[in-house]
This record gives sequence, structure tokens and C-alpha cells, in this order.
Amino acid sequence: MSVSTAVSVQSVCAPLPVLGRDVTVPLVTGGEVTYAALDYAASAPALQRVWDDVAAYAPYYGSVHRGAGYLSQLSTDLFENARRTVAEFLDCRPDDQLVFTRSTTDSLNLLARALPTGCQVFVFETEHHASLLPWQDARVSYLDAPRTPGQAVRTLERALAERDPHGPALVCVTGASNVTGELWPVRELAAVAHAHGARIVLDAAQLAPHHPVSVRDLDVDWIAFSGHKLYAPFGSGVLAGRADWLRTAEPYLAGGGASRRVTRREDGGVAVEWHESAARHEAGSPNVIGAYSIAAACKALTEAGFETLVARERHLIAKVREGLAEVPEVRVLSLFGDDAPRVGVLSFVVEGWNSSHFAAALSAEYGIGVRDGLFCAHPLVRTLLGSDPGTQGECGAPEAAPGEKSLNAIRVSFGAGTPDEHVERFVTAVRELVADGAKWSYRTEDGRCVPAV
Repeated sequence: MSVSTAVSVQSVCAPLPVLGRDVTVPLVTGGEVTYAALDYAASAPALQRVWDDVAAYAPYYGSVHRGAGYLSQLSTDLFENARRTVAEFLDCRPDDQLVFTRSTTDSLNLLARALPTGCQVFVFETEHHASLLPWQDARVSYLDAPRTPGQAVRTLERALAERDPHGPALVCVTGASNVTGELWPVRELAAVAHAHGARIVLDAAQLAPHHPVSVRDLDVDWIAFSGHKLYAPFGSGVLAGRADWLRTAEPYLAGGGASRRVTRREDGGVAVEWHESAARHEAGSPNVIGAYSIAAACKALTEAGFETLVARERHLIAKVREGLAEVPEVRVLSLFGDDAPRVGVLSFVVEGWNSSHFAAALSAEYGIGVRDGLFCAHPLVRTLLGSDPGTQGECGAPEAAPGEKSLNAIRVSFGAGTPDEHVERFVTAVRELVADGAKWSYRTEDGRCVPAV
């Protein structure tokens, strides 16, 4: 390897500093080890840069949109500047609205409340529950799981061709699966939706932390994501996109901030004039820390360079895939096939193991944190496991003793803050557990598989 190549590889392999990178955890077999956080798809650790930015602002915390004092004015400016920063990160159109919410789930429920009367919604059964379930009050068409990106486009094409062409319609699709990590053909799906007079919302919860996302380039009408997936602390999210449906919908929450003017009516009631800006759906005192932390994360990722971050993640994906491929008992779950492009999310099952037992052993004996269960994507995981729709399973560890067969899988996920050592330790742990079995005994307690004491 040449010097220039070595430098290039080293730069690709340098993780971004995150909180918790030096935390040690006890092992049931004795001693301690640095914790390997490999559950980024659930919640990524906050970037150190984000935490430092929030800490620097904290002494200047004040009310937003409410006060005449210096700190209130400072906080208001910071909140609205955060809105502009995130809109720039998403490459929003000039007339788009960006609403700060609590999470992806909150964002999509907000949009569901804003649907025009008679709107028909099209959603693949492969979606996370956050984008599968909010549309219960609309006419919903659930589309079967496709097995190739091209099949996804054709399935949507057929479904939209059969709809009432005179009514409003919305397509909801993920950018990257929270189960398989596979990238979906968003641009192609958006083109099909628009060709049939439908709009499209992108669930970018798993895409935005790993790849650049452009509202204009993908030609989506809305985008939703969560701060806690994007290396920011909990409690903040974003819905950004077309303003018209949001402006005409009843406010998501009724209260101060959403109202422009409130007067008493002669009949004793009150008359309300609501804002038409994003404030219409941001009633109450806004989460200025949450908005600022998302903006700080957007800045940090942009400055780090997505080209470098994507190259580094591909390097880690290759390590995990090659390591798991060497263990015949491991089956990686996939919709689109082994060669499909993906983000740093992989789910798998191990022959002869209850997935909750396996995940518990990774934690207790190796200090590795992964996820087990159905990942709040029950229909998708059932399809991938080839199970009967009535087979028992739940979002989280099922009530099954170690060694018993159950409907669940193991998910390993990583990102910009993951060092090589963590994925190398994970691959070694998988190999050892399959070859030698667990060193400790385990039992089920409150639905979780835990070490027996």
C-alpha cells in the first residue's frame, strides 16, 4: 500500500467524536470493556460537536417568540436560524415550510392530520410503523413488499393507475429501510407519483444520517426525520415541504403560538385566526434546544462531508457483511438481494438461536449493544422471515426462553461515530457465540432476555 493510499484509507476510517465513546460496561464473565454502541438505527449517539454547541448556548436560554428581553430575543433568533439551517441542509424549495416536531412519528402524524378530504394514501407494507400507521383516518392502500427496486416502482405505478384520478393522493415511502438498511428508489417513485397526480412524503429517518438528502433533487413533496437518528439529543424532529396542505389544515395542536388572534364572539364562544406559517403547527413553547441541536448536527455532517462519511460507512458495511458471510448459521435479511446498496443497518437471524438470547449474550459477554425484535416494522420482518401472519411476535423481545424458536431478529447498525474496533469485535463475538455457545445462562424477565443470577 502506498503512502497516499494509506492516508486515504485512514481518513475514511476516522470516526466522528460522539458522546459515550469511552464509556465502559461490566461483563458477566468479569471485568469491563468499552461499550460498542451498534444500535444507531434506534438512536444514534449525539455528536460531541452538537453537545458542545448546546452547552455553549445553555446559559443564554430564554423564552421563544414571547419575550422582549435580550435572552428571549437571542433564543428566538437562534430558533429561527435553526429552521433556516435545516432547510438548507435538506435543500428545500424557497416556498417550502419547515415545522419542528418531536420525531418522525410526530411529523407523519401531523401530515396525516393535514390531508385534504377524500385523500387516498398509498404505503408499502415494508414501512416502519411511524409511516405505516398514521393514515388510519384516510383511505389507505397497503402495497405488498417488493423484491426489487424496479418492482417497487411498478407496484406503485399499477396502484396509482387504478385510483380515482380526480381526488388527492399521497404516497409514503422510506428512504432506507430500518430493518435491512436497503436504499429505496425514491426519485423514481416520486416521478411515478407525480405522473399520476399524487404527492409523496419521504420518511428519511434512516437516510438523512447516512446520505445527503435533497428535497429538490429527489423531487419529494415532504420529508420527515428525527433528531435522535441524526446524532442530536432526543425530543426533536422535522417535517419540511409543500406549504399548502399545512396552511389549510386545522392546527395539529391548539394553543398559544399557533394562534394569530383570539376574540370573544357574541354567542359567548371564541373566534380564532390561526397563523399560516410553520407556527400554525408549533403551538406551545417550542423545543429550542431540540431545534438548535438538529441544526448543529446538520452543520457538523455537512462540514465533515457526506462523500467521506459515505465512503467510511461502506468500509464498515463491507467488514460486517464479510464477517457474517463466514458464519454459515447466519442469514442476513434482505428484500432486494445481497448486492443492493444500503446504509449501515443489517438484520439477521442465527440458526438454532433465539434472537433475544443472542442479543443478550452480545451485551452481557462482549459489551456490544444491538437490537432484537421486529423493529417496529412487523409486516416487513414477518415477510423477510417467511412467517405466517398469525405467528406470535412483538416489537421488542418476545416472551420466549433462550433456545426457543420465536419471531424476531437481530439488528446491527452503525454510522459516523463507529470505530472499526466495534464492528470487528461484533464479528468476532458472532463467530464465537455460534461456535462455542454462550458462556452464561439466561432467563426471560419482563419480556427481556437477561443474564441469570
